[in-house]
Amino acid sequence: MNLKGTTVAMVTPFTKDDGVDEAGMRENINYLIDNGVDGLLAAGTTGESATITHDEQRKMIDILVDEVNGRVKAIAGAGSNSSKEALGLVQYAENSGADAALVITPYYNKPQQHGLYEHYKMLEESTNVPIIVYNVPSRTGTDIDVETIVKVAKLDKIVAIKEANPDMDKVSATLKGLQDQDVKNFMVISGNDNLTLPMISIGAMGVISVVANVDPARMSQMVNAALEGDFVRASKLHYELYDLMKVLFIESNPVPTKDSLNMIGRPAGHVRMPLAPMKDESTAKLTKVLKDLNLV
Repeated sequence: MNLKGTTVAMVTPFTKDDGVDEAGMRENINYLIDNGVDGLLAAGTTGESATITHDEQRKMIDILVDEVNGRVKAIAGAGSNSSKEALGLVQYAENSGADAALVITPYYNKPQQHGLYEHYKMLEESTNVPIIVYNVPSRTGTDIDVETIVKVAKLDKIVAIKEANPDMDKVSATLKGLQDQDVKNFMVISGNDNLTLPMISIGAMGVISVVANVDPARMSQMVNAALEGDFVRASKLHYELYDLMKVLFIESNPVPTKDSLNMIGRPAGHVRMPLAPMKDESTAKLTKVLKDLNLV
């Protein structure tokens, strides 16, 4: 499965009465596709997966698949700290017609490395949809190590890892491990916007991006330039976007991203508690960056 390029980790727009804003979600899907992205992810971390219900998650997967209608890759957020719950969500993603399921490493219970392998092996054996491993130790408390990644990558339907551990040496070790074991058709995807350019330079194939919610055209152009080997242009775009890459994490994701979209006039709405509105000083910094990029 080809996951090259820019996939957007979409926010979940909420209505004033705290429901999923279906019309807003469909509007965002079309806007992002029109601005050149290669894939869309619903119900991931940026989509506030921790505070949406499973019923809402399934509804969002259905909306995504329906509205995308084959124009780009439609990826369903389908992880849980319970393997049984994750299986139910991955099976739903498969039945919905999603192109792939993004499955975060189980959080809070801190499974051992062999437990992580068995988790993904069970999912892979029980479904037919391609699965992307999502490693984000800053949120889960667990880091899937290089040896385990390479072992998991040998499973037929495990097609990629979204790597959000910022250790670039680990990325190199992973890519070398895959080469040494002659593992083909498995992709390393950046999970950190600010590390996407250096990750592509050593062999990653794209990004699952937060920044692309706010500036999809420029982020896609940067990734495409890097994948084409035009690192002069890619570097120029990287530094144009760098302040945005940093300010969108000035407070917990997706709070600054949703505030950005609200300022720009795109559907986003509030964040669900326990996330809270940004502090005034953060809002001022965010506003300056958006103005500097001519986004507002």
